[in-house]
Amino acid sequence: MTANIAPMPPILGVYETHLTVSSLKTSISFYQEVVGLELAARFEERRIAFFWVGGKKTGMLGLWETGSGPLQMRLHIALHMRKDDILLAPALLKARGVQPLGFHGEPVSEPIVIGWVPALSLYFKDPDGHSIELICVLDDEPDAAFGMQPWSTWRERRGITGQRVSFQRGLLKRASARSAT
Repeated sequence: MTANIAPMPPILGVYETHLTVSSLKTSISFYQEVVGLELAARFEERRIAFFWVGGKKTGMLGLWETGSGPLQMRLHIALHMRKDDILLAPALLKARGVQPLGFHGEPVSEPIVIGWVPALSLYFKDPDGHSIELICVLDDEPDAAFGMQPWSTWRERRGITGQRVSFQRGLLKRASARSAT
């Protein structure tokens, strides 16, 4: 870069991203009913749909139907979520018939922590096999030696004990009450 050229202003975040899907109808249902996103617009003639992610001033996800050709691309997106909601997500995903996954694609019953960030993280697949991650950066100090292990192990390592089960049950009851209204 040339010294006399002003630097670009800082990027504040990613507003929009897109995924290719084999069935727009199936994917719209999945992203509305499982992920809980609000449909922003659907353009049937172009075989695309857009969802608000956190509201229209925050972000957008576009789905583009490509059909069922033999070559398919598997992509990854990470969606920011509050910590308490990620802790609820494994049970809520399972109730919707979706397997929660760890970083390496292994089935999990609780989120993992990525120690070097640190971040609470949970993965699952959409109907086309795209990797969807729910993530929340934690306020804790990074611990690269921790690697990627379950949330319960992170809590034990930090000396936080005794609240997990009752805390999660209380959240699950609150989430069930919210969805019933």
